[in-house]
Amino acid sequence: MDVEHVWIRIVVFLCLWHWAASQLAYSISEEVNKGTVVGNLAKDLNINVQELENRDLRVVSSYSKTYLNVNLRSGNLLVEERIDREELCPLTIKCSLKLQAFLSNPMTAHRVEVNILDVNDNSPAFLESRYYLNISESSLTGERYFLPVAVDADIGSNSVKTYKLSQNEHFSLDVQSGGEHGVSAELVLQKALDREKQSVINLILTAVDGGKPPRTGSLQIHVNVIDVNDNIPAFSKLLYKVRVKENVTPGTLVIKLNATDLDEGMNSKILYSFIKRGNIDPSNIFDLNSETGEITVKGGLDYEETPAYEVRVQATDQGPVPRSAQAKLLIEIIDMNDNPPQISVTSLMTPVKEDAELGTIVAFITVSDKDGGKNGVTSCKVVGSVPFNLKSNYKNDYSLVVDGPLDRETTSVYNVTITATDEGAPPLSSNKVITVHVSDVNDNPPRFTEPVINVYVKENSPTGSVIYTVNAFDADLDVNAKVTYTLLDSSLKNIPVSSILNINSETGDIVSMQSFNYEELKTFHFKVQATDSGVPPLSSNVTVNVLILDENDNNPTILAPYSEHDAVNSENIPYSAEAGYFVAKIRAVDADSGYNALLSYHLSEPKGNNLFRIGTSTGEIRTKRRMSDNDLKTHPLVVLVSDNGEPSLSATVSIDVVVVESTAEIQTQFRHVPVKEDSFSDLNLYLLIAIVSVSVILMLSLITLIAVRCHRTDGTFSRYSAPMITTHPDGSWSYSKATQQYDVCFSSDTLKSDVVVFPAPFPPVDGELISINEGDTFTRTQTLPNKEKVS
Repeated sequence: MDVEHVWIRIVVFLCLWHWAASQLAYSISEEVNKGTVVGNLAKDLNINVQELENRDLRVVSSYSKTYLNVNLRSGNLLVEERIDREELCPLTIKCSLKLQAFLSNPMTAHRVEVNILDVNDNSPAFLESRYYLNISESSLTGERYFLPVAVDADIGSNSVKTYKLSQNEHFSLDVQSGGEHGVSAELVLQKALDREKQSVINLILTAVDGGKPPRTGSLQIHVNVIDVNDNIPAFSKLLYKVRVKENVTPGTLVIKLNATDLDEGMNSKILYSFIKRGNIDPSNIFDLNSETGEITVKGGLDYEETPAYEVRVQATDQGPVPRSAQAKLLIEIIDMNDNPPQISVTSLMTPVKEDAELGTIVAFITVSDKDGGKNGVTSCKVVGSVPFNLKSNYKNDYSLVVDGPLDRETTSVYNVTITATDEGAPPLSSNKVITVHVSDVNDNPPRFTEPVINVYVKENSPTGSVIYTVNAFDADLDVNAKVTYTLLDSSLKNIPVSSILNINSETGDIVSMQSFNYEELKTFHFKVQATDSGVPPLSSNVTVNVLILDENDNNPTILAPYSEHDAVNSENIPYSAEAGYFVAKIRAVDADSGYNALLSYHLSEPKGNNLFRIGTSTGEIRTKRRMSDNDLKTHPLVVLVSDNGEPSLSATVSIDVVVVESTAEIQTQFRHVPVKEDSFSDLNLYLLIAIVSVSVILMLSLITLIAVRCHRTDGTFSRYSAPMITTHPDGSWSYSKATQQYDVCFSSDTLKSDVVVFPAPFPPVDGELISINEGDTFTRTQTLPNKEKVS
């Protein structure tokens, strides 16, 4: 037996401990002074006072006034405002304040219930100051008369406990205790009345409450003694009980009263009526047929407002001096599930960071239902697919917590729908939408629209011009999305890029700090870094390739042997020269590229001189016709060499052509056209071998050049060296080499073939190259992207 008692004590102790951990209960009287200590939460929650401020102890409630508050230094729960129980809980026996105590780090919730104890601060009072009572003189002793009841806003022992009647010889007072329905008093006739002796009897009814000291209220009763009708109506029951559903329609019959009177005629005809008691008027809720005694529902019934009605009915005869009887009718209202649950948010912690951990509390929610029994039992859940869930704290108290990953860039606002459903038949439910905002954290680096940027800059562009504007986008918000730009350290030919270019850190404008020369620098690259302003900052890089575009800023240069300035160039031709005789060949080069380096030759000869012509693409000077006696012996020629740029640049060279009588006077052995012979001479054989050799060398050079250019990969910026090869009619050839890319042009002639290789611009213009056909006519040949074609 001892062991059994020990186990019983242990189980009881554990149950009490669990209850204490879940809910704290205190009691305090109403009307106490502000600052009154209700209890010590720190002690009851087993928390050191030093931890209260760190853990941010808070007390919250759903009331409009802050009745109670907590002192974080002492942990005491204090009265903040005046508490009036009658104002807070009118017409209820039990009155309490339901609070929630919250602690942070970690977050915990405790329910606190403070019972408000009644004090005797209200005196009993009657609704009227005078009460008139008609009593027949034939009334028998012992007859009872219901008296008005006094109303006391206090409850329990402070409510009305008894009544007292002023001293008189005819009446006594019978005080009846109605249990939870209060105390009532009846006037009892102790001695027969004699109207002739005393027609009016004045009494004073005093209501006394149970307070210490007690409070009283009085009512003057005027008893009018009426003669004749000596029989009173009688009800079949003194107490009627009936039950009615709260959702019945108006006009539904509640009960039919039955009262009889032993008199005859008008003295036995009974009319029914309600007796108004206190502040409740039954006629506002029910209809009473005064003749039939049928009571029907007049207005809507609401179990949540009033679960039961205590109605006093009266039956009065129609005698000259009417007599009446009273009965009590107790109408109980049957609860129906007609109230959906109510969802209230007591605290909302928003916005929530997008990197919030699982279980982070977002809001505290309370669910209530006015119905009773199963109709008032509720369940609550989150509707839809959202990264939030409900966690039950205590009974109908819940916490809305983070239940999944958050991403502000995907969803910045969540409308969380919470549904509460009761257990009624059929069940009722209600929804509450809580808007949860997600705040930004720096979790996205800036992004460039493309990994590599190609920038084309003309040479000789002015210093300080904006060559390109980089732009990076950051998906974050505000400060986390503010991007700044910087040039990463790199060097070009041992020169820092920062000395050549500058970048605006806010706008991303890349500004040149010097002018570029295509002939010295064709391409270079560097990196730009975009960094946001978050903590810690995030960044990303982009490679920028700068390609210098050629401008026509170089004049053509005359090559030897006519390259010396201010020198007198002279060439001799025989008088017997035929039409087409080779006089001289002017060679020139241009340091530019492409069309800017494509040269053409023209004669600026005196007016009327039509003896010579020059190949516009080859630079060869030949005779147009045979000599005549009228021609001059010395012909000064000015050759103009122009490039194809815009605007075009040019150079000039002067040559004096001297006509001699015989070929023996010609100094240069390769200046004449071979004389036609009847037979194939050794000189012709040598010339044919030389032409074939040069052609083979030319073809091999051309094939090598095309192979190198076709195998060049896109996206690289290497430079190739291509030769300039020129063949002469005497079988000799020359070539020059420059460290740049070239285009190739051909010209056909009966006496010789030339290959002119000139620099090409970078990149190719519209994918076109220029070919030169016979007759020195320029044509364009269309090529596919990234392909080069020579024709």
